[in-house]
Order: sequence, then C-alpha cells, then structure tokens
Amino acid sequence: MSQMTPLFLLIALFTTILNPTSGEPVGVCYGMLGNNLPSQSDTIALFRQNNIRRVRLYDPNQAALNALKNTGIEVIIGVPNSELRSLTNPSSARSWLQNNVLNYYPAVSFKYIAVGNEVSPSNGGDVVLPAMRNVYDALRGANLQDRIKVSTAIDMTLIGNSFPPSSGEFRGDVRWYIDPIIGFLTSTNSALLANIYPYFSYVDNPRDISLSYALFTSPSVVVWDGSRGYQNLFDALLDVVYSAVERSGGGSLPVVVSESGWPSNGGNAASFDNARAYYTNLASRVRENRGTPKRPGRGVETYLFAMFDENQKSPEIEKNFGLFFPNKQLKFPITFSAAREGTAVE
Repeated sequence: MSQMTPLFLLIALFTTILNPTSGEPVGVCYGMLGNNLPSQSDTIALFRQNNIRRVRLYDPNQAALNALKNTGIEVIIGVPNSELRSLTNPSSARSWLQNNVLNYYPAVSFKYIAVGNEVSPSNGGDVVLPAMRNVYDALRGANLQDRIKVSTAIDMTLIGNSFPPSSGEFRGDVRWYIDPIIGFLTSTNSALLANIYPYFSYVDNPRDISLSYALFTSPSVVVWDGSRGYQNLFDALLDVVYSAVERSGGGSLPVVVSESGWPSNGGNAASFDNARAYYTNLASRVRENRGTPKRPGRGVETYLFAMFDENQKSPEIEKNFGLFFPNKQLKFPITFSAAREGTAVE
C-alpha cells in the first residue's frame, strides 16, 4: 500500500488539475422586465456560453422553457404571486403543473417550484401554504415529488432579531405564517428559498456595518458570535436565517439563497466597482463550497440577481443589478462554475 501511495497521489493531483473541484455552480436569476433585452433563446445560449448551470425563472415563460430543453441547466420555476390564490383549488394546481412543468419535463431539468416570491404575510400570506400543498400533491400524483421540490421564497423582512447570527429569529407577528411553511418543507425534504441582500443591510445601517464587511473584502474577522467568527455579512445573514429556521422547528432544513446581488448604479454605494467586488467575491465564495460558520462544509446553493439590467423596473436602483448589459456583454468577469460543462467532477 505504501508503495502505491505516491502514484495514487500523482494520479489524484493530475485529475485535480484536469478537473478542478466543481463546488457549487453559481446560479443566475433571469428577470425579463426590460424592453431592450435579448430573446429568450439568445439568453439561454448566453447561459450556456458562460457555463451558467442553474437559472431561476420568475414565471413559466414558454419561450425560455423551450430554450432550456435538453441543456441540462437546472431550473427554479416560479408561480407568480398573482396566481397563488387560484392554486388553492387542487384542480387549478394540477392544471398549472401540467401546463408549465410536466409538458416540458424531463427535457427541462426542474429543481424547485417557487410558490410565490416575497409574499407579505399580511397581504396574501393565507394562500401560500395551501397553494404549496396543492402543487406538491399534483407532483406526487405524477410521482415526481422526490425529483422536483416545492418551496417559496422569503425576504429578510420576516426576520425580527438578527444579531448576533445565533440569535436569529422570525418576527413574532409572522410566526403563524412561516412556522407551518417550515414544517411543510421539512416533511417533504425540501429547502427554504431566501432572498439575501447584504447591500440593503449595509445602506440601511452604514454606521454599524462596514462596506468591506458587506463586500467580502474585510481582511479579518469583523463579528464574533461566541466561537464563530464572521468575516463577511453574507455568511452572517445566512446564519441568521438558519437560526430562525431552527427556532421555528426546521432543524437543519437547507436554505437556498434564491437571490443576492449589488447594484452598479442608481443609489448609495451602488457603483461598478462595488458591484464587481460583490458578485465576483460571492461567486468565488459559493464555488469554494465551505458553508458558513454555523453550518461549515455544506455547499450553499446561490442565485445571483440578475442576468440583465432591467430598464422597466422601479425605483431606479432596481434597474442596475445586471451581470450582463442588454447587449449581452458581461459587466465584469465571473466564473460561474469551476469547470466547463461535461468536465466538472460531480
């Protein structure tokens, strides 16, 4: 055995050089609120050219779904908030699933169905879980409940206590809404989708949060939480969500970061250089697959927001989160996956 070890190590090293560690592929959110954007087929071609292997769609856009066929790109498909109430009818949920998922499966690699995005508990919160249950039941009827997971995407406004990260907790007035959802996600072996933006945390509190902490550029630990040291705000916010999920009975329920980004223009601290630092550092962070101080060694599935600058969004700052300009030019160099498609070690 000892004589074989050097050869084994050489082979392992050679394999690593040829096939760099794949880590977590970095996903991208594909919003379409612009009147100057490339076609869906051109956009999905751009995904493939840049080895972007995960995409989040906010609605079942047929042109995008057709373009995604046989690409191997994993898809989060969204049920728009405006359609949630109709899906509290089981028959409507079955029809929605048939028209927007089953008709494209398995040519399209669906991973999650996001039933609603950032729904306010006080404005439509009562329909989210019934719609999730009906979509899940429809999936189960197609025997796909273990292949395609049902979830919903929340934002950080549901968080009450957020410091230190180990004290993370959902607001008391939304527990009626979020706790049953977390119970459902746990029982169906799914994951919670969370939109996490260090940018907004920073601009809301620049006195207590340093820009370097928000941009992953701090040279050392900024926040200590017991024995856990935090060098960046993204990790801290994600661990806040993990702690809140635990307090709501979710145990070690996975959390998918379904949106995260930094604007390159249009507001405070919104600059090209800051956006470049945030996106490139976050992408590197995700590919490293290190997890967070609270959950080390677990990959963090993350979707950068967004594919393009979208000129029909408002306010102004919302128009400037794109990784690409509408002319398909990448704003700044980002490695979305550690190896080209077909060579990554899975």
